[in-house]
Amino acid sequence: MLTRDFDYPLPAAAIAQRPAPRGQSRLLVLDREGDGRHRRIADLPALLRPGDLLVVNDTRVLPARLFGRLVASGGATPAARAAGAGGELELLLVERLGDREWEVLARPGKRARPGAVIELVAAGAGSGVFAEVLSLAGDGRRRVRFAAPIEPHLDRLGHVPLPPYIRRADEPDDRERYQTVFARRPGAIAAPTAGLHFSDGLLAALADAGVERAPVTLHVGIGTFKPVKAALVSDHVMDRERYEIPEATAAALASARAAHRRVVAVGTTVVRTLEAAAAAAGGEVPAGAASTDLFITPGYRFRVVDVLLTNFHLPRSTLLMLVAAFAGRERVLAAYQEALTHGYSFFSYGDAMLAERQGGG
Repeated sequence: MLTRDFDYPLPAAAIAQRPAPRGQSRLLVLDREGDGRHRRIADLPALLRPGDLLVVNDTRVLPARLFGRLVASGGATPAARAAGAGGELELLLVERLGDREWEVLARPGKRARPGAVIELVAAGAGSGVFAEVLSLAGDGRRRVRFAAPIEPHLDRLGHVPLPPYIRRADEPDDRERYQTVFARRPGAIAAPTAGLHFSDGLLAALADAGVERAPVTLHVGIGTFKPVKAALVSDHVMDRERYEIPEATAAALASARAAHRRVVAVGTTVVRTLEAAAAAAGGEVPAGAASTDLFITPGYRFRVVDVLLTNFHLPRSTLLMLVAAFAGRERVLAAYQEALTHGYSFFSYGDAMLAERQGGG
C-alpha cells in the first residue's frame, strides 16, 4: 500500500485557524451508500441511537510549549559555553521521564547541545526556572533535567501547543478552547480534536436522548503530527502512546457489546485505545493502563468500534489512514472532496465527519 494513495489536494484556505463555537460545527454524515449528508454537530442526539455508548478521551492538554534563553551553551570549554549564552530557543515537552526529567523537542536544535543551561522566560523576562540539556535522544529530541519539577510552573510559563498548521501565536482563548469540556487528566501535548465540538449542553442533550457516555484516557503525543515519509505505508513506524481504561468504562463496553448496542468513538485516539486493548486481550476490552504503537491501515479488522466521529485529517497522515481503514479509502477520499466543495473547514479547529464502520452492523 502506497502512502500517495492517501493524498488529496487541500487549499490552505480550508485549514481552520480558529474554532467555531462549541456545538456549532458542521457535520458531514457519511451514509452506507457513500453519500454525504450535511448536518450540524448539534444534530448528534437525533443521529445516534438510544443505547449507543459514546466513548470520549478525557486527556487534558498541557501548556507544553516553553520559551527560554541560554544561560550557558553546551560548548566543550567554559569560554565556549559562555560565548554561546544569550540565544533564544523554544522547547516542547514531549514525554515525562522522571520527577524532573523530560524528553523535549528544541528549536533551534543546534543551541540545545548537551551541557546547555536554559532559563525559561515569561513575557520576555527571566523566570528563575532552569533546565539543563543532558543528552540527545534521537529523532531531534533532547533529554533535559529541570532544576525542580516543571508542572507547577506550566500555567505561568507554558503556552498552548497549537499544531504547526495553525499559523498564528496562541491567544488567551486557546487555553480553554483547545481543551474538551470533559478533559480531566493532564498529560497530552495535542488535543483529541473530535472532542472539541462538544458543549455541556450537547452532552446533556445526548444523555436525554438515551446515549450513554464513558471515558478513556490516551495522552496524545508528538507522533500525532509525525509525517509519513516512507513510500510504503508498511514502512512507517508509529510512536507509542500511553492509555488507560477505567473499570467502569470496561464494564460499560462489555454491557453494550453483549446487548449489540453500538460503540461510538469520539476521535481516532479513542479508536486506537479500544482497538489496541482488544487486540492485546483477544477481543475483550479490559480495564487497566498500557501503551500502544498500533498502526491502523486499510485491511485492519475492527473488534470494538462501530461508529466514528472525527475531524478531517492531513493528507498522507496516519489519522487519515485509520479513518480510511474504518470507512473505506475511496468513500473517505470522496467525502473529503465533497466537504471541500461545500466549504467545510479542516484539521484540529475544523468541522467533523460521522461514519459507520464499513461492513459494520
